[in-house]
Amino acid sequence: MLILTIFLMSGTSGGPFSRKLVLRSYFDNASGLKNGAPVTLEGVTIGNVMRIRVIPDRNPTPVEVTMRVGREYLRDLHTTSTTSIAQAGVLGDSYVDIDSSTATGPPPGDNAELRATGSPNIQDVIRTSQVSIQEVTQLVRKLEVLSDTLNSKRGTVGALINDPAFYAKVSRIADDLEKIANAVSQGNGSLGKFVMDDTLYNRVNATADHLNNISASLDEGKGSAGKLLRDESFYDNLNSSVKNVNQLMTEINAGKGSLGKLAKDPDFAQKLDDSVSRLDNILKGVDEGKGTIGQLVQNRSLYDNADSTMNQAHQLIQGMRENPKKYLVIRLKVF
Repeated sequence: MLILTIFLMSGTSGGPFSRKLVLRSYFDNASGLKNGAPVTLEGVTIGNVMRIRVIPDRNPTPVEVTMRVGREYLRDLHTTSTTSIAQAGVLGDSYVDIDSSTATGPPPGDNAELRATGSPNIQDVIRTSQVSIQEVTQLVRKLEVLSDTLNSKRGTVGALINDPAFYAKVSRIADDLEKIANAVSQGNGSLGKFVMDDTLYNRVNATADHLNNISASLDEGKGSAGKLLRDESFYDNLNSSVKNVNQLMTEINAGKGSLGKLAKDPDFAQKLDDSVSRLDNILKGVDEGKGTIGQLVQNRSLYDNADSTMNQAHQLIQGMRENPKKYLVIRLKVF
């Protein structure tokens, strides 16, 4: 019975007579891990911790944890499996957990090293809790300051709560708003007529009808705007005009015609500039009274003489018409 019990313990629970595999991992902190702590694989206990020691040469992970696991679990372990120190609950004991969910490669050998990964420990939880507690404490202090401010007359809300005069003002404003709302609902004033009077609605409705009629006329091609939208001949004429303008601009850019020569031919432009200069000189001379035209324009006496001569010629012609015998005398002499 004793021999049978020993074999059963060795085969089922990894007793002292079962074959063992030694593995090592290095951590930056033991996190309360003790000798004999369980070693689990995906939550299943497969061994325990043999030894924990500090090796200073292994900084920044000086804590060496030596584990002993059963060889029957070797098929579930890989050289890329990772280890981490976990806690059984918030206040539970620490243990080593091996993760092979994404691991590949061959099984590890005896005394092989498995890479350790960081995991939150109880100190991290306490540290995070302390930060949260500090933030909650600051929030409580701010709420106390806000409560003191509200209990005093400082600020708008504090004045609203504690100042009777401010409350009276707000109450009067509310009464005025109620009066305005009543006046609007009764159709009084411009705003009331705008809200309650049907005349404005009828005018807006009539305007909308006119716009609909205009839209329908445009859609049917009536009127100038409708023809602009619907008549294809107008589009063709406009397109033809655009083509003609493009052709004209092309000929001008090519230097054809008077405008083309004016735009592209420098000799023609120079001649035109010389002509304009001469015309400017002539007009300048006329303005200064030079020449016959200049004298005629600027000299008053020349104008008066010309006007007198024209009057005398007019009188002569008028006299000849009235008494032609006086001016037309024919003398015949016979030698």
